[in-house]
Order: sequence, then structure tokens, then C-alpha cells
Amino acid sequence: MIKKIICPFLYITLLFSFVACKKDFLEVVPQGSQVATTTDDYDKLMNNPWFYMSDISGWQEAVSMGDETGAEAAFLNRGSVWMPRLFQWADSIYKPGDELSYPFLLREGLEKMYLLNKIIAEVMESSGGSDAQKKQLLAEAKATRAWINFQFINFYAKPYDAATAATDMGFPVIDKADITVREFSRGSVQGSYDFIIKDLTEALADVPVRPSIVTRMSKPAVAGLLGKVYIFMGRYTDALPLLNNAFTDIAANGAPVLYNYNVEFAPGGAFLPIDPTFGPQGPGVNRNDTREAILSKVYYNGPFRGNMFGTDGLVLMPATAALYGPHDQRLLLYTNKDMDGNLNPGGRLRKYGITWSRFGLQLPELYLLRAECRARTNDLGGAVADLETLRRNRMPSADAPVPAIIAGNQVALIKYIIDERIREFAQEGYRWFDMRRLSVDPIFSGKPITHTLYNTNGTTTVITLKQPNRLVMKIPPYFIQNNPGMPDNP
Repeated sequence: MIKKIICPFLYITLLFSFVACKKDFLEVVPQGSQVATTTDDYDKLMNNPWFYMSDISGWQEAVSMGDETGAEAAFLNRGSVWMPRLFQWADSIYKPGDELSYPFLLREGLEKMYLLNKIIAEVMESSGGSDAQKKQLLAEAKATRAWINFQFINFYAKPYDAATAATDMGFPVIDKADITVREFSRGSVQGSYDFIIKDLTEALADVPVRPSIVTRMSKPAVAGLLGKVYIFMGRYTDALPLLNNAFTDIAANGAPVLYNYNVEFAPGGAFLPIDPTFGPQGPGVNRNDTREAILSKVYYNGPFRGNMFGTDGLVLMPATAALYGPHDQRLLLYTNKDMDGNLNPGGRLRKYGITWSRFGLQLPELYLLRAECRARTNDLGGAVADLETLRRNRMPSADAPVPAIIAGNQVALIKYIIDERIREFAQEGYRWFDMRRLSVDPIFSGKPITHTLYNTNGTTTVITLKQPNRLVMKIPPYFIQNNPGMPDNP
């Protein structure tokens, strides 16, 4: 039977009345003209750059909402209207009448979901491939669907809390490429996580130990992602074996490997020279650099250029900058100059060494995820070992050891690991995800979350996030308006 891949925009229009097929898109992929019949056709679909590289999506929203950042008003306000709203944790980010009333992350994710559901439904009937090849493609599509759903649930539903997950509103589970479906239920947070876990668990058996290309799913990627999902649910004993398995497969593959910043920032190193405007020549300026990638997914994370969001005006909060030791090589990714080239009047730092951020699964994060699991399951020595492995590659060896007073205290060590996540991933969107999950963690919960806006007249405005409501984004108006009866987030 011939299966047709129809225009993803049409699918979403019919499903959600969300967006319409645009003429320029149809000129590239005419409706109904792209036909997948062979296993090789479906394999090529999984190689689509759409699945691993985004110029206008990714975690751009999350970057502005992380509490590790402050903002210079002079630069923040010259970008899109959505950037100040995100930074201020406004009740409504996308409003009727805006030029765009829906985020690209959601739009692109729904489009990808359609294609993935087509692959999942059809690939086992394709011609020309072995059963093993078909099962592998089925597994990769399921794992990729889970990865997208994990992002949806971390923007549009409450953080996972075992006590309330069964009744907290989730995000609609879309598991069929069916344009006749007209109504969607939000279900529960528990239901959303159960679906994500099911997809990843089923995928794990049939994905390859080593991917053909690092943008595709593999056993270490799926095991690592499933471990991360369990961590976000507070299921640390379930996560740890998966993270261990991911490391075992990585060792067998011989890849990925950590960059040693001490080497790369030394004379003759790959990160030099440091351009005074664009920063070091590190992986953040090369979207094709996959040295540290277990699963390579990248998104544009530079200045606003009509791409909906940008990093204009974002600076490290002084408390965030204080987390770095004076010899931490990651500080070389920052400059004390504003975007106009002038010194920041308060000496605040701006991250200028990252134009392309990674948000799939990186080896540094895998070390930090396992360190956290080990600390939370009281393997403090193992947690310290993982931490110090990463730190020795980010700063001189003399500065890498975890202080003894922290290494021997479980709670202090967990907090130190979370701080290390900030040091490694500041202003790349990771903090938003951590803010949410830690808001229901007794070790971290109950603390105010604030942003500081540095005004042009020298004053500051402190913005306090309204918990718990604004740890969840409202669903964009078009989605709600065209799904009558679907409740929005408060």
C-alpha cells in the first residue's frame, strides 16, 4: 500500500485550526507529492534536518525565563515583543493580535509529531527492508516522539508531583496521524509521563548501540533520556541503572568525549582566537560540532534577528557569576561588554560564546544527571567522581576537587551539583527545566524566584515569578480557541 506524507501544516490546521499551509512551504513540498513506500524512504525521513536543527525554535523561550539571568533594559526591549514578556514571566506571552500568536517550539513540535506518527504507523509495512531495519526506525521515531512530548510537558503542564500528577492537567497525547480527529483531551501529567516512558522503554530494545549519525537515536541516547525523565519524576533509583548503561555504551563506542577547556583555551587550542565581538571559536559557534553530543539537537541562541527571540540584553545575575571560580575556563564564554561594544556599567557578564545551543543530550549533562542520582541515592563518592571528571575538563586540576565539607554532606552535594548545572549550561534554557522540577523538591522548594531588570537610568526593577502558576506557560490562544472546552492553565 502506498502511503503519502501530506503537508504537516495541513495536518495541524485540520487538527487544531492552528496554522494553515503556507504557499512557500507548498512550493517546496507540494501537498501529497512526497511518497514514502520503502524502508529506505522512511530512513531518509528520519534524517530530515528538521528533527535536529532549528533556527527559530528550541529552548529560546526557556533561555529568557531562567532565573540565572538578568537583563539590560536598553537591549532587551529592542527585540521582539515576546522577549520582555518571557523575562517578566507575564501571564500571557502570546496574545490575540500579535504578529505571531503561537511559539515555534509548539508549532514545529506538532508538525514533527505528525510525521513521526506516520512513520510509526507505516514503517513496518514498508518494502525493501529487513524486520530489524524496520523495528529500528520504529524505535527511533517513538524515542523522538517522546523527546518532543517531554518538552511540551515542561512548558505547558505542572512539574511532576507524585501526589497530584494523576489530577494535574497534562498536554494532549497525540499518537495518530489522523486528520479527522477534532477534539483533544489534555489528560493528566501522569498520563503524559506514562506515555513518554512507554515510548522510550519500547524504543530501547531496537535502537542501535551506536547511531549511524549522532542526530539519530541510539541506546545511550534513549537510556540517558529515559533516566532524565525519571529524575524529573523524582525516581532516582529507576534512573541510575539507565544512566550507568548509557555510560557503558558510550565507553564501548569511544564517543562522545569531553572537550578539555584547559587545552582548547591554551595557545594553539581549538577555541582560539577569541573574537572580541563573537567570542571563542568553540562548539557554540559551530552548529555541526558533535564532539560532546550523545544526541545532537541544536537551536539558534544568539542575538535577535527577526527570529522571534534572541539573547539581547541577557546577562548573568551577579549571584550566578559568583558561582564560578576565578580560573573556571567557562568564564571565557562571557564578556563584560554589552552588545554595542561598550563596557557594561555594572560589570555584568554577557554570554557571547554561544550562538548554537545543544538541547538533545550532551555528555556533560549525562555526568551531571548521574552525579545527582548518585548523590540522591547516597553514593556520595560516586557523585563526586562524576562531578570532578567534568570539572577537570573545565578548569585547572587544582580547582576541580569538590570541597570536602560539601563532598561529605548529601544535601550540600546535591545543591552543588545543581549549581554545576548552572555553571555548565547558563543561559541555554536548562535552568527553566530545573526551576520547575526543583520547585516541588523539599530541598529547594519555597524559595522566591526573581529576575532583575537593569534600567537605563541606573535603577533596577525586581520581578518575582508567581508560583506555581507561572512555572507553567499558558497555552497559546489559537490552540484554546480552536479546541472548545479545552481548559487553559491558570
